[in-house]
Amino acid sequence: MSEASRTRTIRTDYLARVEGEGAMYVRLEGREVSEVKLRLYEPPRFFEAFLRGRSFTEVPDITARICGICPVAYQMSSARAMEEACGVRIDQGPIRDLRRLLYCGEWIESHSLHVYMLHAPDFLGYPGAIEMARDHREIVEQGLQMKKAGNALMTVVGGREVHPINVRVGGFYRAPTKAELRALVDPLERARETALATVRWTSTLEFPDVEIDLEHVALADPDGYPIDRGRIVSDRGLDIEPAGYDEHFVEEHVEHSTALHARLRERGAYLTGPLARYSLASAALRPVARDAASEAGLGATCRNPFQSIIVRAIELVEAADEALALINAYEEPDAPAVEPEPRRAVGHGATEAPRGMLYHRYEIDADGTILDARIVPPTSQNQRAIEEDLRAVVERGVDLSDEALTQRCEQAIRNHDPCISCSTHFLELTVDRA
Repeated sequence: MSEASRTRTIRTDYLARVEGEGAMYVRLEGREVSEVKLRLYEPPRFFEAFLRGRSFTEVPDITARICGICPVAYQMSSARAMEEACGVRIDQGPIRDLRRLLYCGEWIESHSLHVYMLHAPDFLGYPGAIEMARDHREIVEQGLQMKKAGNALMTVVGGREVHPINVRVGGFYRAPTKAELRALVDPLERARETALATVRWTSTLEFPDVEIDLEHVALADPDGYPIDRGRIVSDRGLDIEPAGYDEHFVEEHVEHSTALHARLRERGAYLTGPLARYSLASAALRPVARDAASEAGLGATCRNPFQSIIVRAIELVEAADEALALINAYEEPDAPAVEPEPRRAVGHGATEAPRGMLYHRYEIDADGTILDARIVPPTSQNQRAIEEDLRAVVERGVDLSDEALTQRCEQAIRNHDPCISCSTHFLELTVDRA
């Protein structure tokens, strides 16, 4: 059979080293990619449904349970949405600084986990972190040391490292003392040095020559690198407040996945996450992170999804350096929270989870009862982008063996650090009977 007429099917039924259950299907007709499907198994977890009827004050504690790796992102987006509904703004001062500090802790622990435990084995040729640790113990120990620093920061500010309990609408239940934060300086300084070494190390890895021309979407913060607030912008002209999300974005069911696929109404697939943040806001990086990016050979933008491991390392530097600056400047607030007063309104909130932009929308009644909830995690927004990546990777790798091409495709998915289990919707089932 000639190469031109050969049909090849590349399939992985259970993706390794991603958070949740997923599978991949790719079909090649000769040298042409005829079909690409990323199958994600998201059993509906009903978060949007069971938020309805609850008090507006409960959202940070409930939404934190959506993800054990990025609970702060859900807490911050939900709090911002509820505060908008109540007419409260917390965009400066010690409460906002503490929120950003807590978010830095989440970026540190999440990026450390992904870079060292989930992504590095792909580049070093190991099936997983355990096998890699036998030959590269120091690499795994570096990752654990940085993750520990992030977890400690989340514990001090958030009350505990998994599903923090100190976050509330309007701020915090308790503000940490200066002494409590100062105790974090040494581990964060070590984490920053390790992050800088991580940038240098990841920049020496070999990357497939792949660039994906997708629209990059992220938040834009006038005061720095986007984490906890901002307008929604893109590199193709989008510039809206979070309240305009539904006018420009849509989520749809697809036959091959229980997860929703998001797209821009006007232009289709888009990418959110580290590459998008970096490409849209690299000039806003703190000097130490910006210098590290330059030394790593990155320009003002990055479109190679395999190089996302470098960008995450740069964001590790950014988060550790900003955390140290926030601790150094910290003054305990007069009160740990602003007391919100509910009113009949709709509120919108968007923040930057480690994996990308996270959007929340809530409608509340005059007494603060939640009438409607909408939550759009970053992984569902990136699923079309991941399929576009797979198509490009396969097109450039048609001469690889099936085993090598399968490994390359799995790595392409892991580039995005997908958190597949963050399902929030109730799936509407339509039965079409002849």
